[in-house]
Amino acid sequence: MFPLGSVLFPHMPLHLRVFEPRYAVMLAELMKSGSSEFGVVLIERGQEVGGGEHRFGVGTVAEITDLQAQGGMLALAARGARRITVQEWFADEPYPRADVADLPPLEWRSELEEMLLRAEQLVRRTLAVASEFEQGRWPPDIALDDDPLTCTWQLAGVAPLSALDQIALLHAGSVEQLLADVIEQTTLAAEAMTAVWPDQGPPSEWRGR
Repeated sequence: MFPLGSVLFPHMPLHLRVFEPRYAVMLAELMKSGSSEFGVVLIERGQEVGGGEHRFGVGTVAEITDLQAQGGMLALAARGARRITVQEWFADEPYPRADVADLPPLEWRSELEEMLLRAEQLVRRTLAVASEFEQGRWPPDIALDDDPLTCTWQLAGVAPLSALDQIALLHAGSVEQLLADVIEQTTLAAEAMTAVWPDQGPPSEWRGR
């Protein structure tokens, strides 16, 4: 298990520079066993370095796509796969370990296409507004997958939300719930951003939403 200060969603990339000895040992054992998977969970309290942090119980399996030695550390590239829930944490000897179970995969329904389009338009507009304040991780014109379920998870991953908002999205029990939550949380984020214009109100493209 790899506790992080950020949320990993299915179908989203993960890039890490691994320098802690405990995670170097973990990755070495994974490679030796022929496995390319580890769990990622959000840290609830504490720090990423040194251990002793408190962790959320829902996360995502990461599949390693590339691992290279780089400047005295390991450069790791992975991709989110399926969601998991932690059944039990074991002692961190020498690295975090847990008994986990897969969460049921979400199932796409064709009648959600209009809702997906609305969510995509909203997320892209919000990313554009966010870019006026600071350089974000994801550009407004980011390419998304053609598969609607994959695209839904990607929208959850790129929407400019806090880690706590994101972990709530990761709990979604259906695609409809996930899209509804993405729309709601992104709308709130957009309203918070545009609040810097108290006299004029938010830009016209946000009014009435």
